[in-house]
Amino acid sequence: MKVLGIETSCDETGVAVYDTAIGGAAGLRAQALYSQVALHAEYGGVVPELASRDHVRKLLPLIRQTLAEAGLTPADLDGVAYTAGPGLVGALLVGAGVARALAWALEVPAIGVHHMEGHLLAPLMADDPPAPPFVALLVSGGHTQLVAVEGIGRYRLLGETLDDAAGEAFDKTAKLLGLPYPGGPQLAALAERGVPGRFRFARPMTDRPGLEFSFSGLKTQVLLAWQGSDQSDQTRADLARGFEDAVVDTLAIKCARALDAAGCDTLVVAGGVGANARLRARLREMCAARGGRACFPPPALCTDNGAMIAFAGALRLVAGQHDDAAIRAVPRWDMATLAPV
Repeated sequence: MKVLGIETSCDETGVAVYDTAIGGAAGLRAQALYSQVALHAEYGGVVPELASRDHVRKLLPLIRQTLAEAGLTPADLDGVAYTAGPGLVGALLVGAGVARALAWALEVPAIGVHHMEGHLLAPLMADDPPAPPFVALLVSGGHTQLVAVEGIGRYRLLGETLDDAAGEAFDKTAKLLGLPYPGGPQLAALAERGVPGRFRFARPMTDRPGLEFSFSGLKTQVLLAWQGSDQSDQTRADLARGFEDAVVDTLAIKCARALDAAGCDTLVVAGGVGANARLRARLREMCAARGGRACFPPPALCTDNGAMIAFAGALRLVAGQHDDAAIRAVPRWDMATLAPV
């Protein structure tokens, strides 16, 4: 089954074709991604109306480009998958409307995919994919969650952030340090030049039982340290390193607890922050010490992309699941309500 995947949940327009007959990483026939970073940089963050309009401009050309790179025509498609939520409702409606119209015209099934399930399943496209049960850390600008995965569509929330997501905390901390948008990757790059240990911040909520997260207080600690410093370039780098170390340590501690709670030693990490090199190294080390493994998608598939939507949608379409003709956009959507495959 050849499935077209469309991702328009926020500020990136992603399109891909996944072929279940090939499977694995090789099943990804082609993909294209357009980022709106330059568009939103002037405003220091995503402007929803501008994001929606840019999806309208870019989506159809990207579909044509992706099909051409895959050596396919629209008539070769067997199904269409699109991000139905969570996300910005206007942006979601662009992808949903195009996907439903295309599926109707081609007389093929279509399915709305949960954005975070797309992230969660992205590591399963690897040549040596993990098999459930495992624990998933979903860590991005909008989500920080620990999920016990018994199978596709069988998810149990173990813990989540009570305030800022880890990626959001990265972006906000970068902004208060004067780094340009998007701040998270800028802060991680700056941390490479920082002196470890010069600034040590709290590892929030690790001094008590539980699997919840809280990152908002870290921003305040960094701000106070910055305001009381000489504000040199080296101090900025040292603060970035101290902040990154605090987030990485906190995530690793909570992941170890989640693995204990779920009774397994396989950890799947997905979402934009999952591309962070220091986090990857720390979680690999932690899982190896337990005799387990940590699994990550390629860095290019950590951020929002059409490949993860095509893959997640293909798994459900092959299982016989599909939606009716309604155009579906769900800005808030609990992943625990998804049907099992």
